[in-house]
This record gives sequence, C-alpha cells and structure tokens, in this order.
Amino acid sequence: MASSDQTVLQFSPSSASLSAKVQPLVIFNICDCYVRRPDQAERVIGTLLGSVLPDGTVDIRNSYAVPHSESQDQVALDIDYHHNMLSSHQKVNPKEVIVGWFSTGFGVSGGSALIQEFYSRETSNPIHLTVDTGFQNGEASIKGFVSVHLSLGDQPLAAQFQEIPLDLRMVEAERVGFDKLKKTTVDKLPNDLEGMEASMQRLLALIDDVYKYVDDVVEGRLPQDNRIGRFIADTVAAIPKLSPQAFDKLVNDGLQDQLLLLYLTSLTRTQLSFAEKLNTAAQIL
Repeated sequence: MASSDQTVLQFSPSSASLSAKVQPLVIFNICDCYVRRPDQAERVIGTLLGSVLPDGTVDIRNSYAVPHSESQDQVALDIDYHHNMLSSHQKVNPKEVIVGWFSTGFGVSGGSALIQEFYSRETSNPIHLTVDTGFQNGEASIKGFVSVHLSLGDQPLAAQFQEIPLDLRMVEAERVGFDKLKKTTVDKLPNDLEGMEASMQRLLALIDDVYKYVDDVVEGRLPQDNRIGRFIADTVAAIPKLSPQAFDKLVNDGLQDQLLLLYLTSLTRTQLSFAEKLNTAAQIL
C-alpha cells in the first residue's frame, strides 16, 4: 500500500491569550499626533513603549509618532528617526521598551502586515494598537491586535491579526478630559467645578445601576453572581463611616481648597500680566 505525504496548514502558537493595559496618556498623545500630522498624511503611525508585567500583561505607558510614507502596496518608515526617539526616551526612562506600534484609523489596514513585520524584529509579539480618531457617534474605537503566522508546511504564507483584550482605566480627571476629547467640537474646557459635577452625575448613574441590579437579583429576575456580590460588598465596606455633619464639613473643606487654588491661579496670572506690561514699558522708555 503506497503512502502519500500530506501538506498541513499550520498556525504559529497563538498569542490571543495576551492582554494589554493602556494608559490614558497614550491615547491623548496619539490624538495630538493626529492633529499635528502633515497635510498629505491620512493617518499617523508610531511606536508604543511600556513593559511586561509579571502576570504577562503588557503595560503600554508611552508612545511617539514615526514619520512615514505609504502607497497602496508599500509603507516606508523613517527608521533612523524611530531609533533616535527610542534612544531619547530610554535616557529618561530606561525601563520602557518597545512593546508594539499604533496607527490611527478603524481596524487593521492593508499595509499593517508590513509594519508588523518590522516591529517583530524590534520586539517579540508586538501589539498593534488602532485608535479611531474620528470618534464616530461620540465613541472611541480603540482595539489591540497581535499577529499569528500562517504557514503551509515549512513555507510561510501570511500573518493574521487577532484582537486581544484591552484595559483602559482612568481616574476622574482623565475621564473628564477623555469625554471632551470624544466630542468633535468643544466650546470650552471644563473647570474644576464642572468636572466635579460631571463626576458626581456619573457616580449617581452608577449607583442607580447597582441598585437596579441588586433589586433584580433579590426579586429573582437575574441570577446571582458571587463575584459581583463580593465586589459590591468590598466597595461598600471601603466607604468611610462619617456622620452627616462630618461629611458636610469634608465636602466644604474640599470645596474651599478648590476655590483657594482658583484664586491663587488668578492672582499669579494677574502678576505675570503686570510684569509683562512693565517690561514692555521699560523697553519703550
């Protein structure tokens, strides 16, 4: 009985179990680079910096744009600029290394495989981060991908991109700025009091959602989840036990500190304006 050789279609070991944590500074920096891009450029491409945490999660903490030119089937990066920027960043923070690259736009584009191949020589398992700077419908589409190589026998064929989980966590000040960034037009930036008001409204909405969830579980409309229950219990236990009078005093003290900071800022701005006018008058005389 004759035996025949079989050619098997193979995937490289999957990195789909990889996850990444993105700092808000990275998103703000990418949007800023997109606004400052050359007129003829349709998108911005750049390098992601960070580190790998002990649990294997990739922590993306910084980024910088890399000049490039691209056509329908070719992409050319300024490699010298990329290496100079990397050297400058590592002089400030040597613990930050290349963890991947980013591009603006929605999802993976045609030339992404070529850029992924370049960054695969810079680091192992580079993450491709895409940021939709159009903010369609007021939402930001931020996705992360890793490449999986497809081969036929010993012959490599192509690279397939697989989406990975992204963790984008922000403190309230960053959340207020990010919400304003998602709007296409902004009349003015919110001050501290307006930002606090928006945070309180968001907090009240979250409390209402928790109340509704607990009521649904108690009434039997939703199945109970012990993990969520423990999380709610830990959150409630973390609330300091204060009397209404002590809570009012705490809020008023914080408000007075905010008003004092605004007053000192206004006073400093006025002094700088006076100094500038006096300097101008002295140069004229």
